[in-house]
This record gives sequence, C-alpha cells and structure tokens, in this order.
Amino acid sequence: MALGLESGTVRVVPHDSGWAALFAAEAQRLRAALGPDLPLALEHTGSTAVPGLVAKPVLDLLGGYPPGASVEPYVAALGRAGYAHRGEQGIPGREFFRRGEPRAYHLHLVVRHGPFWREHLAFRDALRAQAAVRAAYAALKLDLARRYPRDREAYTEGKSAFVRQVVAEALAR
Repeated sequence: MALGLESGTVRVVPHDSGWAALFAAEAQRLRAALGPDLPLALEHTGSTAVPGLVAKPVLDLLGGYPPGASVEPYVAALGRAGYAHRGEQGIPGREFFRRGEPRAYHLHLVVRHGPFWREHLAFRDALRAQAAVRAAYAALKLDLARRYPRDREAYTEGKSAFVRQVVAEALAR
C-alpha cells in the first residue's frame, strides 16, 4: 500500500487493493477535521479508485462542497489538515491540494454535482464498468509512462483525448 510519487516523475504501478482502505481512512480523517460546519462529500477518483487498473501511486480525492457555499473556509480547514493549497492550476472552479512528501494524496475541491464533479465520477464509473475501456486506458497509460518518465505534462496531455471521449460517451447515456 505504498503511496508517493516524486515531483517531476511519471511512474505507474499495478493496482493495490489496499488503496480503497487508504481512501476510507483519509476521508474519515478529513470529515473529522472539517467537522459538521463544513460538510464535504468525498469520492475516491483517479486510477487508484479502479480495481485492476495501473495507476500512479497517488490517491485522488474528489471533495464536493455545497452549491452556494464559500470555498474559503474549506481551503483554510484543509490547510490545517495538512493539505498544501495549489490554487486552481488552470481549471476554473477547482481548488487543487496535495499532501505528502513525496506527494501521496491529491484533493480536487469543487462544487458538489457541478461539471467537474460529474465528469470525474462519469470517467471513474465508466472505467469500473467497462473492461475494454479500462484495458485500453491501462495500455495508454503504460505507453505514455514509458515514453515520458520525466514529463508529467506530456503524460497528462497524452491521455486527454481518451478521457474526453470516455466522459462524453458516459454523460450521453
């Protein structure tokens, strides 16, 4: 159940069934840290949330706060819980956080049920439900990691058309 990926590197590893337990523990820790005044829906997303899929050893959490709520108290509380706030990083409406050195947890804070929320869950759920899509994505990730072991941007960009296609098909259903 080792998590952690050095900055500037791309490495994918076989799925670890313990990742689900790590998510559950982290979600419980975060809910306790935020308390009842800051309700936060948490979902395990990214490749670590898909049984059988290779993944970078970084656990992705999707945090959804209520529509109309102010994001600032969430940013402050997550900082107190050990998450480094990295801002939107080019995605309006998403606040990005990371925790661990090397980084082991990524948290994407968005409005619950907004576009980012829906798209990420649609992609995760499509990968979980469709073995052929999951296998194609695994092959793509392995190829990109081999080609770009030190270029995270190229690795991410190389996946983007595939991800967009799967999301579009999933949301059209």
